[in-house]
Amino acid sequence: MELNDQVYDRIVKLCNEGDAFVEKGKDDKAIESYIAALDLVPLPKTDWETSTWIYTALGDTYFLNREYEKAKSNLYNALNCPDGIANPFILLRLGESLFECGELDKAKEYLLRAYILDGYKLFFNEDDKYFELIKDMI
Repeated sequence: MELNDQVYDRIVKLCNEGDAFVEKGKDDKAIESYIAALDLVPLPKTDWETSTWIYTALGDTYFLNREYEKAKSNLYNALNCPDGIANPFILLRLGESLFECGELDKAKEYLLRAYILDGYKLFFNEDDKYFELIKDMI
């Protein structure tokens, strides 16, 4: 399935605006842009590839703002979108969000999956506590 060009172009524009807001530290505005983009995606949203990166952007932005429950929710949605289950970044951020929510067993599962797909380099710029959680399993 493909979105029509006008809708797709509008989604891309809104996501680019969201990314620019993140770079400027205006995360509330970024979230508004990402949500506006997501609103343009037809139902069911998890059937569309565009939703994968919109949910990921939302999850990442919420994570960076320490809104871990919202991050977790959006990252689970991203995981259920096309190619989400094979995306190491989604798995990493979801594992980190689960860790911060105190769900350590689930966090281990997703962090280990991220490690298996992309190795230690994925963890290089992250807090050491996340890799520490899985290092004995490797």
